[in-house]
Amino acid sequence: MSLAAATVILKPGRDKSVRNRHPRLFSGALKEMRGDAQSGEVVDVCSHAGEWLARGIVHRQAQIAVRLLTWNPDEVIDSAFWWRRVQAAVYRRHLDPLLTTTNAHRLIFGESDGVPGVIVDEYAGHLVLQVSALAGVNALPTLRDALIEMVQPQTIVVRADEERLKQEYGSKLDTQTYGLGQQPDPVTILEDQLRFLVQLHRGQKTGFYLDQRQNRRRLRAYCQNAAVLNLFSYTGAFGVVAAAAGANRVVNVDSSAEALKLAAQMVELNQSACAQTQMDYVCADAFAEVRSRRAAGEQFDLVILDPPKLAQTPGQVNRAARAYKDLNRVGLSLVKPGGLLVTFSCSGVVDAALFQKILFSAAIEAGRETQIVERLTQASDHPVALTFPEADYLKGLILRVE
Repeated sequence: MSLAAATVILKPGRDKSVRNRHPRLFSGALKEMRGDAQSGEVVDVCSHAGEWLARGIVHRQAQIAVRLLTWNPDEVIDSAFWWRRVQAAVYRRHLDPLLTTTNAHRLIFGESDGVPGVIVDEYAGHLVLQVSALAGVNALPTLRDALIEMVQPQTIVVRADEERLKQEYGSKLDTQTYGLGQQPDPVTILEDQLRFLVQLHRGQKTGFYLDQRQNRRRLRAYCQNAAVLNLFSYTGAFGVVAAAAGANRVVNVDSSAEALKLAAQMVELNQSACAQTQMDYVCADAFAEVRSRRAAGEQFDLVILDPPKLAQTPGQVNRAARAYKDLNRVGLSLVKPGGLLVTFSCSGVVDAALFQKILFSAAIEAGRETQIVERLTQASDHPVALTFPEADYLKGLILRVE
């Protein structure tokens, strides 16, 4: 029995990334296909000289032509394969000591867990499965069954990353086919003795910024008696943590009135921890709001900048760099002398070194002396496979500003 529908032959000298076990093979590296494989089928990948290198899922119309899955010539990509991948990912989370104080975490993180185009987050027994690639779409029935058996969730919500899927799936994904149970909305989760609300069906990412968990913990050390400006606050998780850590005042700014409404509900949910803090909610574009507050001469002890992804592709990096610099330049002016700027980029194509250079330029233009107090990254349930450095997408710095 053949293990693949066809064989992809690479161009001369284009096999390095495959040998280094990078999980994405781009169309520009392909010379020809021997055999007839439809998009979504399994193919073998061979060097120009005919040496077998890897096996994966092909997509003939996509820029990422093959999602590589195994470098073992004897490994079959079938239902048992996907079960093993899910089992390994779930087991790793059970071993993570940083997840013991929460009932919300990422179970599967795409390529880093060997399941390309799939993210699975657990929120207090409810799963959100987000798919962004054809390989993930085809594996959905098996992934769903594996998760039901291994995790025994109360519900499963399937969400499609429409922007990415439309580039390679070609049609709208019927997420209802794969769901499970009647999902509550919102769900209450626990993190470090604080309670947060998550809307499973809508909102940013899968409903909550799980990747910022460890950074929320770090923020606590700097909030006592502080006035905090939380820009791009979304549902206000940083604001709740700041209030619980002793902030005098927290101003949450977001363009979504619905997100701010949920933020206010979360403060009420944690009333005993947040009772001493003045909480303000401003529905506004954060890029404009920083300028407005600078013009008004306002300053805060701590300013948080957590903007959405500003660059999706390498071709957008220069534009994103200008936007990050402008945002942080104005943000720095809102920090009191001796205060802190906590700033992030979740654009994977903007690496940590470039982000630091951007902040250097912003500080020079703002005329502020700054020091790096801490470097921040994504939570431990968002691991980075060394063969896939692109998974290292979230970077942040805590800067002391003079």
